[in-house]
Amino acid sequence: MSESLLHPFTGLRPTPESAADVAAPPYDVMSFAEAKTMAEGRPWSFLHVSRPEIDLPDGTNPYSEAVYQKGADNLVAMSEAGVLIRDGAPCYYVYRIIMGDHTQTGLVAAAPVDAYDENRVRKHEFTRPDKEDDRVRQIDAVDAQTGPVLVVHEDRDSVEAVLATVTANAPTYDVTQPDGVRHIIWAVTDAAAVAQVAEAYAPIDVLYIADGHHRSAAASRVAAMRAERADAGSAHERFLIVAFPANELRILDYNRVVKDLNGLDADAFLAKVTEVFDVEAVDGEARPAAQHGFGMYLDGTWYALDTKSPPAADAAPLDRLDVKLLSDRLLEPVLGIADPRTDKRIDFVGGIRGLGALQERVDSGDWAVAFALFPTSIQDLMAVADANEVMPPKSTWFEPKLADGLVSYPLST
Repeated sequence: MSESLLHPFTGLRPTPESAADVAAPPYDVMSFAEAKTMAEGRPWSFLHVSRPEIDLPDGTNPYSEAVYQKGADNLVAMSEAGVLIRDGAPCYYVYRIIMGDHTQTGLVAAAPVDAYDENRVRKHEFTRPDKEDDRVRQIDAVDAQTGPVLVVHEDRDSVEAVLATVTANAPTYDVTQPDGVRHIIWAVTDAAAVAQVAEAYAPIDVLYIADGHHRSAAASRVAAMRAERADAGSAHERFLIVAFPANELRILDYNRVVKDLNGLDADAFLAKVTEVFDVEAVDGEARPAAQHGFGMYLDGTWYALDTKSPPAADAAPLDRLDVKLLSDRLLEPVLGIADPRTDKRIDFVGGIRGLGALQERVDSGDWAVAFALFPTSIQDLMAVADANEVMPPKSTWFEPKLADGLVSYPLST
């Protein structure tokens, strides 16, 4: 039988009275200026670990050795001050996030790096070497994995039951962030309860990375590096995850704006669009109601686009994705955007910002056209990963985001 994918670990976490001070947004969702403002007057904010350049002179290179060392020093200082504590025995942590009327509940655990290397923890995105390098240096310097990887797994009755049992108790933390999102943690410290959680999750044999491809790849590299150095201990052979059942996660749309019409005027471009889509001008925003439908904002007007020849039901998982359909049939052949990863003429707008953000971009005159997409489904994400295929960039926007600092995974005893 294969090794379990979800292991308990001795977490590093805030004391209950410090949790609200420590909890912070993920390191990569804000600018330097925003991080500095958020951490002002909050000496124990986890931003001092995840974005330690805020504690160094303005203009400091965020990839300098001094920044990584400062993050390590700040993590040690938080532990020495008693703001962070280390559990004495391996635990699980149940994590619930509430954003508006959406609630999702999952499990914080440690996954084997070997399972990632062997594709039992499956990926669907390419990574950028520079972002990987940054995470490798950060993990190795602070001697911990402080940014959890968001993963998803197939729904299971045993998981639903054990999560319900744990969450029937009073939580360890219940923190509401400034954005109004609640982050609730139950620390599962009783040995018998830990065993019950492990048994409930034991049948799960595949995990799918939803958000955190660079952190996962970096964990694998750190494990190899520490094995080569013959570092003590084996904690580096696992990495920090938060695992949610598929029916708990919510994917929002991830929309596109394009700088120009590739030499066409608005009428000529619209004529090209009508060759591929049924086009109808609408009053108000054109939010797609189903897969293979799109909204387009051009020259002050919203249009609903319906695909004239949708992908066949038995098409390859990648070919069923709306992000690929739009790219293959319009962005590349008409607008000349062959590689959305590198082309500066295209930008991406997360669905959390609403379609009004697309209209504002185009109305500003800095962008020529915007496209609204129907959200990619969890099932499509899993199918693409199962087929060992890679999604186009910016295919999924997960919301709400996990908080940093509520549970970290130390790599040494």
